[in-house]
Amino acid sequence: MTRQCELTGKLPMSGNLRSHALNAKRRVFRPNLCDVTLMSDILHRKVRIRVSANALKTIEHRGGLDAFLIKAKEADLSDRCRRLKREIQKAATPAA
Repeated sequence: MTRQCELTGKLPMSGNLRSHALNAKRRVFRPNLCDVTLMSDILHRKVRIRVSANALKTIEHRGGLDAFLIKAKEADLSDRCRRLKREIQKAATPAA
């Protein structure tokens, strides 16, 4: 399983570790991933996902998981989160 944020799609990056003498050694910069349980207000249930710490800050800023998913681009989301986004959109629209 790739170390990838399910909401933002952040992946590991590669670069150089530079010493004081400017020696270059290859290294990997991994995203700060956290396993969290977030509450969906519209669906009235908890959702367990693996997100980066940066995504957690963005979720708080946008006003919760539901608001974040509604604004998020489909390309950035994982398959599970795309399915969750569709469920939220379906539940949010009033039945005609």
